[in-house]
Amino acid sequence: MKKATWLTPYRFQPELHDRELRTIIREIEECPPSRATDLDRILKKYPKGGKEYFSKSEILQGYQYLAKTEGWPSQSVPFLEKLKMKPVRTLSGVAPVTVLTKPFPCPGQCIFCPNDIRMPKSYLSREPGAQRAAYHDFDPYQQTYSRLTALQRMGHRVDKVELIILGGTWSFYPQGYQNWFVQRCFEAMNDFGRGSFRDDPHPGRPNYQGLNIRVDGKLGSNPYNDIVSGYLRSGDAHELASLAEVESAHLQNETSLHRCVGLSVETRPDYVTEAEVERMRSLGATKVQIGIQSLSDDVLTLNKRGHDVAATRRAIRLLRQAGFKIQAHWMPNLYGSSPVRDVEDFERLFSDSDFRPDELKIYPCSLIESAELMVAYQAEKWRPYTHHELLEVLVACLERVPGYCRISRVIRDIPGDDILDGNKTTNFRGVAEAELRARGLACRDIRSREIRSARVREEELSLNELRYRSSIGEEVFLQFINGDRRIAGFLRLALPARESFIEEIRKSALVREVHVYGAAAALGEKDEGKAQHLGLGRRLVRRAEALAGEAGFSSLAVISSVGTREYYRRLGFHDGRLYQQKSLTQENPRTTQ
Repeated sequence: MKKATWLTPYRFQPELHDRELRTIIREIEECPPSRATDLDRILKKYPKGGKEYFSKSEILQGYQYLAKTEGWPSQSVPFLEKLKMKPVRTLSGVAPVTVLTKPFPCPGQCIFCPNDIRMPKSYLSREPGAQRAAYHDFDPYQQTYSRLTALQRMGHRVDKVELIILGGTWSFYPQGYQNWFVQRCFEAMNDFGRGSFRDDPHPGRPNYQGLNIRVDGKLGSNPYNDIVSGYLRSGDAHELASLAEVESAHLQNETSLHRCVGLSVETRPDYVTEAEVERMRSLGATKVQIGIQSLSDDVLTLNKRGHDVAATRRAIRLLRQAGFKIQAHWMPNLYGSSPVRDVEDFERLFSDSDFRPDELKIYPCSLIESAELMVAYQAEKWRPYTHHELLEVLVACLERVPGYCRISRVIRDIPGDDILDGNKTTNFRGVAEAELRARGLACRDIRSREIRSARVREEELSLNELRYRSSIGEEVFLQFINGDRRIAGFLRLALPARESFIEEIRKSALVREVHVYGAAAALGEKDEGKAQHLGLGRRLVRRAEALAGEAGFSSLAVISSVGTREYYRRLGFHDGRLYQQKSLTQENPRTTQ
């Protein structure tokens, strides 16, 4: 296996450039914020050794070196905000770390899905995240560690990590592999905090990028599974772990310097069962990305999806009963649909209480050469929407999104060269939102209203409660908003009308998510004006306790992440097998149906 360059020690030695770094840092601190031209001028004025310019990463390392030697503040000064690269990555309050599982057979035969045998099903080798995963041969430890390294070198906080596991159908991978993958991700977070690296390479792993087998969708067949199965035989025995090993890594992460505050996996509706839901929870998952694609049975059938809408209803109900946050994937422009049908389909997504996801990714169907959709395209039975048609669909959809849902992505990040026909505009969300504004409309979703890095004054915020029905009962979306309805923090509370299939929370109200916005701040750090440190999370939980008590529940459970267990213990919650719970004092306990 090739030697990853990021594993070698970083060669920059700040102590050799002490005088230059002090001058650069002082001038950066004195320049106005958001003045990139000033930063460029400063770097050109003081070149490294009189030759090349210092990089931002080197200046950050220089600052950290001087902070230790001179006793400067470590991370929370305006200097770092001015220097930070790509700050939007952590403006939601956490540092997202995306890792991909290895290529593996898929239970589906979807005709729109790419068949890149170098990637897990549905992914393409030139997608940015896929390229990073492939570079590390899909090793979970290396992927996690390298991403943390990259984010930190760009000036981002990585104390609070949202671990996003992508790749095919998670529930179809062997359980031993699932355990091993999660365990190694957590070990990477734990080791990163200690400054140690414990890679565990195994030569038997296939060289995925050396596979040059071409799959042509025009053949009308799906050889992906046969090909991938053939080269997975070697190296598998190494990728195994027990649940006890996962739990051991979890325990260390509870007090690690880099904690997992959210873990998501992706799967199909027909692979969501009661046992699988409990299993995902035992691995520490708090969010499930679920590919619903369409709410029309005939469209699902035409696209060989392999399940019906009833399976989607059941899957979402089971996930809600377990308290998971639900991120749905929905696809307009599928074979057999139309712009009018797509808008009708999208309306059902929120008008029908069996669905109503918390988050949504909208992926318009594009034509990839290796997909079986090529057959319908060649026969002129399907075509991609024109720019105008797609714009009208997306404008209609975005305008219909309720305030409790977050649109995480519009348009998948597929390189234009991989799209044989269809939309290649990657910023289509911005195009659609601009069109909404031109029509006097607006998108009300969470992402459009996040307060992000803006300074927050507590007196400007009010607590708003949005109630709606779901497949298990009533949901309450609690949100702290300002006068412009910008959102600083929120909590999702479920008040089930019937008992859960999970014994531990059978009669509990459920906190499904607590999120406070603003740039990610260090664990335990206080900074006046940051939404994360106004005590909003604690106040949201207290309100949830009151609402649950008023509804007659005897206890409140929270689907806490491994890295937030300590936080909820401080709020009076006690550890259970899969959840943390708190008893509620009340005179008339609620009787469930």
